[in-house]
Amino acid sequence: MSFHEIRLPARLAFGSTGGVERRTEVVTLASGFERRSTPWAHGRRRYLIGAGVRSLDDASALVAFFEARRGRLYGFRFRDFADFKSCSPSGTVAPLDQALGVGDGATTVFALTKTYGDLARPITKPVDGTVRVAVDGVEVAGWSVGPATGLITFDAPPEDGAVLTAGFEFDTPVRFDADRIDVTLESFDAGRVVAVPLVELRV
Repeated sequence: MSFHEIRLPARLAFGSTGGVERRTEVVTLASGFERRSTPWAHGRRRYLIGAGVRSLDDASALVAFFEARRGRLYGFRFRDFADFKSCSPSGTVAPLDQALGVGDGATTVFALTKTYGDLARPITKPVDGTVRVAVDGVEVAGWSVGPATGLITFDAPPEDGAVLTAGFEFDTPVRFDADRIDVTLESFDAGRVVAVPLVELRV
């Protein structure tokens, strides 16, 4: 997949809106009961950005970022300010925040996830320098993280039955969901950008 490991500058995301969408197929039976199913294992996030852009300089920066991604062609990182940590947005990342797995004495690679109830969301774009790992409740070193994959690789396999946890910040992989961006000139040094849609990528 074509993806640029670069984050949209935060100032260009001010005023953004977004949330999670799911796809649910509902069939109403002759009895009046419903049969519901979904082809999606995970929700997909969508955002609208650009509402907070007021200066021509910021509008120009957003257009330049859009051009560098070739519109919808290349994905990029986006910080969802409502959901970018292994803990709550106002909390402090800790190594016990999320389950990472259980050691078996042989496996060295584990994937970062964030749980929402009983749903585990894969985290593939952790923020460099924010990941913390614990084994049986004690923070440890001796591991590395793939910043473009979210995979934790231990130097030595954790012991059989060892409980592994992790804390981290992360970005959401997205792409522009339009091949056009419009800027309105409001004065000599002020501009307004028509909302630009982003959609989460499966990576």
